[in-house]
Amino acid sequence: MIHSRVHVSDLREHVGRTVSVCGWVNTPRLQRKMQFVIVRDSTGMVQVTHKRDEGPLEAQLEALTPESAVKITGLVVDAAQVKLGGLEIVPEAVEVLNLAATPLPIDENTGLEQRLDWRFLDVRRRPATQLMFAVQTTLEQGMREYAYAQGATEMHTPKLMGTASESGAEVFKLGYFDRSAYLAQSPQFYKQMAISAGIDKVFEIGPVFRAEPSFTSRHATEFTGVDVELAWINGVEDVMAFEEQMLAHAIAKVADAHGEAIAEHFGVEVTVPTTPFPRITMAEAHEILRKGGWDPEGVKVDLDPEGERSISAHIKQATGHEFVFITHYPVSIRPFYHMRPADDPSLTLSFDLLWKGLEVTTGAQREHRYDVLLKQAAEKGMSPEPLQDYLNAFRYGCPPHGGLGMGLGRVLMVLLGLDSIREATFLFRGPNRLTP
Repeated sequence: MIHSRVHVSDLREHVGRTVSVCGWVNTPRLQRKMQFVIVRDSTGMVQVTHKRDEGPLEAQLEALTPESAVKITGLVVDAAQVKLGGLEIVPEAVEVLNLAATPLPIDENTGLEQRLDWRFLDVRRRPATQLMFAVQTTLEQGMREYAYAQGATEMHTPKLMGTASESGAEVFKLGYFDRSAYLAQSPQFYKQMAISAGIDKVFEIGPVFRAEPSFTSRHATEFTGVDVELAWINGVEDVMAFEEQMLAHAIAKVADAHGEAIAEHFGVEVTVPTTPFPRITMAEAHEILRKGGWDPEGVKVDLDPEGERSISAHIKQATGHEFVFITHYPVSIRPFYHMRPADDPSLTLSFDLLWKGLEVTTGAQREHRYDVLLKQAAEKGMSPEPLQDYLNAFRYGCPPHGGLGMGLGRVLMVLLGLDSIREATFLFRGPNRLTP
């Protein structure tokens, strides 16, 4: 007789019945008179209890190794003394689907780098990491829901580019038939083209590549970007309003679906942010930091990670808010396509969003006037030739627009209180890691 598979989390509904559980051997505890095997599936763990009888089941259970894939068929029994859910399975048949080699290459005390070498085992053995991917799924679902509700169109832009376009940032070069191509370090130019193509609101969740030799806890050479571009805006404020509403919606969805589990596995309370988020200008940020003893070289510098953390701490103390938009970055540290305010051309109509001291987003109103773009590119020492396809999008009636780029891994990092983006990614890519 074939018994259909039952998830561990549903066993309570099957007490007194014979069922099959499929999962991995978590820990075999083999005693003189009894054999106990903890079996784990993606929903939880259950104890399999067998009294030694020198029969074939005893031999099969004895031969099991940790992490072997098994199918256990047996009777679900109420057992108040069992810590795992007050249930146990008395086995009638044991099928070894794949016997795991022994010993395992990682254990509870293995360091992060080695765990990343065996990421499939690391994820399988850590319920918290599996929860993280469930949270990521809900977070993306929430972002998409909000974007769809606003009438946004989801686009898929090319990741191969013929020129190393954006503001001279580091790009990966690769062979492309008889010439060179580059991996896109942002869908920026393409989503702007979509705006020029008459699509009012555009978003994309997809891979982004950055050839930065950065070894920090928040940098990766390949990551998932959440990109948005909005047409016919009245100003950069429209972009910030879209983002805070989108984040509030997505985080509320996560809190609702996973709040309790996150508190249990990560010790973090998910706080749904109120809108609007606080906003301060870069000049105000510098002023706050100076009062706190921060003394950067020159006035127009970007904030370093310590500066970002200090500003967030200050805003949290002053307003109780975990998020803060920093606006009006100086021209010197922003790309040529950021729009500049008419009353102060040394600044840009741009912002970064900090969450608990970590920059998770950069955004801006874009310059949509062809002649101004040419002038601003020249000021940055950029030649118009490689940019011609991009610049053409602004020659034939491109509307005012703005947008943002958000790092999904960074959002997850802050949301779950993780120490490194390496842990917020399934298979991390960095300057020293191209495997597995």
